[in-house]
Amino acid sequence: MSEKHTLGELVDELRRDKRRGPYAGHREYVQAAWTVQQEAGRLLDAGNAAQAAPELRKAVDRITTALMYLDDSSGTAGDALRELTGMYARALTAAPPKNPKTLANWIAKSVFDGPGWPDIHLSDFAAALGEVGQAHLADLVEQRAAATDLKDSRRSVYGVRHLHEQLAEVSGDTDRYIAVLARSLTGPDQYLKIARALRAADRPEEATDWARRGVATHQGNPHLPELHDELVDLLISDGQREEALAVRRDAFARTAVFAAFQPLAKTAAELDSPDIVTWALDLLRTRVPDNPAYIHELISCLRAADRPEEAWQTAAGRLDALSKYTLQELLEQRRGTHPADTITPYRHLIDLYLAETGNKYRYQYAVRHLKSLRTIHRELGTETEFTAYLTALRDQHQRKTSFLARLDQAGLS
Repeated sequence: MSEKHTLGELVDELRRDKRRGPYAGHREYVQAAWTVQQEAGRLLDAGNAAQAAPELRKAVDRITTALMYLDDSSGTAGDALRELTGMYARALTAAPPKNPKTLANWIAKSVFDGPGWPDIHLSDFAAALGEVGQAHLADLVEQRAAATDLKDSRRSVYGVRHLHEQLAEVSGDTDRYIAVLARSLTGPDQYLKIARALRAADRPEEATDWARRGVATHQGNPHLPELHDELVDLLISDGQREEALAVRRDAFARTAVFAAFQPLAKTAAELDSPDIVTWALDLLRTRVPDNPAYIHELISCLRAADRPEEAWQTAAGRLDALSKYTLQELLEQRRGTHPADTITPYRHLIDLYLAETGNKYRYQYAVRHLKSLRTIHRELGTETEFTAYLTALRDQHQRKTSFLARLDQAGLS
């Protein structure tokens, strides 16, 4: 932890020489950022927002610059930046700037000309901007929108849209906000924002209409599930349970995977409609013969539907189609209640690891499962059967000297 104590001194530690390697001092840098956050929080709690605000601004700017040269694959420095950006907004809310136009200038510069971070949520800064600052920011957005080279700058295009939407949102005018969102209905997220804004304005029928339109327009979009959830919630609130179930059914029919089964099962439970769960499982069963990949989805859905016996029987009948990881999970659950059932599947799992070539841990995993299998045979009183199996396995893989050495080390001689 730093020996410095004042917020200004702590923020000074966030300077970073761009000539340093991208990995050098990452942990220490992140620790310094969180130390700044702790001290700034102490000042805010003590009512010293005016003192904290300028230092928080420096902290945000310095981390923003540092992240251009610092490898943050873990995202930990980015987490600190998001926290400090929000804290800066809170400080300004408590101690508004004398000239809110300077804040508007900073926001515009960050969004239009920054590296892509920090993520500015205008609603956090709305109170500090006030009418004067928001009006000035709106002027800056229009100036950028009118720039002749706008079409050549994807960042400017995104920034204009982003700030147009946020300015409309903080205005409190629902119709204005919707009109701005409707200019770019490029994905289900825009429809979702509109539906939520209308719902918050106590206009549920319009919200439902927009949600329906979004679902119909963007079938197959990977971001559609959240809009599905909103539409279903709106329909249930309005007493339209059959349409709510139909939305879930249609979504699952298009993409019959576990991720689509979970919300379907949740809605079925909420509406006391178990038949739709039965229908979904039947649909998956019909697809398995033509596409063995569906076996994983079916097993996951059966387990989620609290049908462990059927999940096990389904897996046991198609061991060849299972991934090692799915099989391992099933074996861990099954061995506690039906140990004898797991002997053949464990042998299959061991064979899968021994057949691998690119996994340097394959022998380690194989030995681990052999130990589990030995324990099961001991519990069942069939040690001689395990001994015969192990002898045959050693003979079969006698050329794999590294594997045999691991067996000896593990006492599997």
